[in-house]
Amino acid sequence: MTIREMQDEIIRLKKEKDICILVHAYIGHDVWEVADFVGDSYGLSKQAAAAPQKNVLMCGVRFMAETCKILSPEKRVYLSHTDAGCPMAEQISKETIVEYKKAHPNTTIVAYINTTAELKTVCDVCVTSSSALKIVNNIENKDILFIPDQNLGGWISEQCPDKNIELMQGGCPTHALISKVNVERLKARHPEALLLVHPECRKEVADRADYIGSTTGIMSFAKNSDAREFIIGTENSIVQHLQMECPDKRFYELAKECVCRNMKLTTLADVYNMVKYNECEEIIIDEETRLAAKKPLDKMIELGG
Repeated sequence: MTIREMQDEIIRLKKEKDICILVHAYIGHDVWEVADFVGDSYGLSKQAAAAPQKNVLMCGVRFMAETCKILSPEKRVYLSHTDAGCPMAEQISKETIVEYKKAHPNTTIVAYINTTAELKTVCDVCVTSSSALKIVNNIENKDILFIPDQNLGGWISEQCPDKNIELMQGGCPTHALISKVNVERLKARHPEALLLVHPECRKEVADRADYIGSTTGIMSFAKNSDAREFIIGTENSIVQHLQMECPDKRFYELAKECVCRNMKLTTLADVYNMVKYNECEEIIIDEETRLAAKKPLDKMIELGG
């Protein structure tokens, strides 16, 4: 079976079995081509809630599938690969935040959406990389604990000097691999290229960027920019996607090491095996946990729009 034949069979079967396929931007392009929707974690969850299908396959990592289930309890949600987790989402435990809240009862707990469903149950509001700045500015309380990404939290803190933002040690191990040495090397090779980076990158990288934004923000900026060359400081699959969508422009990986191994676990064959044989893990969340985890997501919508 060729790639095209497998893709055609997936498309046929997903329609027959009423399956909506959601694909995160860091997944390979061959999987993109069978998706109903492609995007970032929260955007995909919103698409899942609005989709008419009764079954949802999340091609991403576990916290994304959990978010889908939290927002769409009436649907059956599946994760494309059982081992596809997110190291950042698992860095801080629920118990750590419970103890912190006892010592700091007047602090607002702001959780990056890249957190487990269990951790969300003890947080006040969730944010995405694209909505974090707006939401933090809209929080009335000045005392904030931002978890788990210290790089995104640090960047937000710089933009919100009137807030007292505390950080915990945590972050994306993939984006943390990018250093200022990478920036200097790529800028020397491509001096005219604009540097676009994700806020999960280290400060030493973000400080040199021409644009800082979410994955979808980076892609939108590159597509709409009059510039012809771009150095991409996020997961390297974005370079491939942008090059295919903008063949008249040039895109360069900022660091060859910036590859999310968890995202790369999902293959086209995994998607095929799910729609053909139902070989996939279904996400199950008890109702008490779901309702508690939904509260910070609802607050995110309230404060971020």
